[in-house]
Amino acid sequence: MTPEQIERKLSRILLKVEKPGRYVGGEYNSITKNWDDVEFKVALAFPDIYDLGMSNLGIMLLYEQVNKREDMLAERVFSVWDDMEHLMREANIPLFSLETKHAIRDFDLLGISLPYEQLYTNVLTLIDLAGMPVRSIERDERYPLIIAGGHACYNPEPMAHFIDAFVIGEGEEIIIEVAETLKKMRGASRYEQLEAVAKIQGIYVPRFYDVAYNEDGTIAHVSTNNPVAPKRVLKRIVPILPKPFTKFLVPNIDTVHNRAPIEIMRGCTRGCRFCHAGMITRPVRERPVAEVMEAIEAVIHSTGFEEISLLSLSSSDYVYVHELVDAIHQKYADSGLSLSLPSLRIESTSADLLDKLGDTRRHGFTFAPEAATERMRNMINKYVPDEQVLQTARDVYSRGWRTIKFYFMIGHPNETLDDVQGIINLCKAILKEGRKIIGMKATVNVGVSTFIPKPHTPFQWVPQDSREQVETKLHMLKSQMREQGLHLRWNDFESSDFEGWLSRGDRRIGMVIERAWRMGCRFDAWMDKHDRATWLRAFADEGLDPSFYTTRERDITEIFPWDHIDAAVHKKFLVDDYLMSIKGETRVDCRDQCFACGILPKFKDLRAQTAPESWECPPVKPISERKREPNVTLMP
Repeated sequence: MTPEQIERKLSRILLKVEKPGRYVGGEYNSITKNWDDVEFKVALAFPDIYDLGMSNLGIMLLYEQVNKREDMLAERVFSVWDDMEHLMREANIPLFSLETKHAIRDFDLLGISLPYEQLYTNVLTLIDLAGMPVRSIERDERYPLIIAGGHACYNPEPMAHFIDAFVIGEGEEIIIEVAETLKKMRGASRYEQLEAVAKIQGIYVPRFYDVAYNEDGTIAHVSTNNPVAPKRVLKRIVPILPKPFTKFLVPNIDTVHNRAPIEIMRGCTRGCRFCHAGMITRPVRERPVAEVMEAIEAVIHSTGFEEISLLSLSSSDYVYVHELVDAIHQKYADSGLSLSLPSLRIESTSADLLDKLGDTRRHGFTFAPEAATERMRNMINKYVPDEQVLQTARDVYSRGWRTIKFYFMIGHPNETLDDVQGIINLCKAILKEGRKIIGMKATVNVGVSTFIPKPHTPFQWVPQDSREQVETKLHMLKSQMREQGLHLRWNDFESSDFEGWLSRGDRRIGMVIERAWRMGCRFDAWMDKHDRATWLRAFADEGLDPSFYTTRERDITEIFPWDHIDAAVHKKFLVDDYLMSIKGETRVDCRDQCFACGILPKFKDLRAQTAPESWECPPVKPISERKREPNVTLMP
């Protein structure tokens, strides 16, 4: 179907759907090239609605990288909401790009972002609505090659039946290599195309790997069936971060995060044992202050956004955080520009720095201790003394903020009800400190999620909490946190259990995903859309037990579905850290002491060829030379 035909059909249905602005394109700063003048076409997809996908920085980075090339173009596509899907199927409209309304099937490459597992059924809808078979084996060279990347792809096996190739690691450079390779392979068979991209470091082609299972359902071995496929696929990293993306597209409608994000640092060295992102994004790479300041100015000039968020996993560990905040305050203090610096570890000095940001709205702070007893903080390797938490609260309240939000997890390994009681006691103590300073205006908002053992972390061996345990702990929290000024929010058991199935699933889970999708499952990340009963029926129909993937403890010697995916952190390091957690032993920040996790030796040659000064371990300014601060973020 031509773009003109799609446009005509869209004109008949757009006024019948909620928020037609999701589907029209034409945003300020969007890039529209002449289709016929460009040799290679890439569609970039975020498998959720426009309102969420437009805030995704990863899509924007790839959009810019591809469109820099004169011989390539990149256009965007998002999942359509239920009403639009129904009308598109009724009118026989294929999924289309926002920029030129070309059918997605007409592109050469479809790149799908998978930051989290709950998007899997949306991916199948996206592929199907584009008029393509959902299974990779049924698509030949007549269809665009489908690749997926993002944090969820560090365990690609649940989606192995549907995706042609996965990007393991960071995508800014590899997207161009894949595109160039496919451009050269135009006219070749799909199998030949896959062999060509499998030679690129960081590309995993599931078709070239066979999985055998033991009688108990665990994996016996994973083997390659093609000589070009490496036994272990080493992740791809960008050794020097490219200059920040600044020409953000100004959305047609209000989005969930209506602000411009600038990444100041990538990676984290804190070593929290539950943290998937902290393990897979090593090593740390930082941008200089001058580059960040130039990016802020460019964003203001090119977009008109009034709020900018400076992103990282642990912003206080950014070596130049003090210099950056001073520079921002000096230039923008009276401009009305709102800036947030998330993931700060904060004491009084850091609170002073945040004052300089000039955020007059005084929304509050978000504090993420994750556990409320010192025993549990040792176990998860996020040690913060209780007194330091209380002092942080005093510092925040004394500077005029009324609200502090705390994030905790329940379901940590070896957690007891006494540890859960610690959450209650700590939150009440914080509220008491606030009332001493600002009276009854003090508020403590508490968010509680259920811990999910993630791949490539030291806790990948531990079982997830059962329904009975989770509900007992939640009941305890709900019944004791009803005091005025305390506000509790929590994730229900079903959503955490669902994420656990998918995040630690093997290839057999793919058949469950497809069955659940065919029975109508969509938008599983939305609590009011997730249909647990249908998912359980899908598991039963496929002869699989969901608890096998969640509440079962793994033996140290077990082969995981993701063991052939190399995140560049040694499995021995993860085992040792897991055993340390059982003993309540902690590791210091690895900027202070290298624990030989494996990241530097695996990228030694690349480091020497690019920017050796940016790969020092430990860095010039180790964490020990700065004040140790708990993890706090300014609320948006």
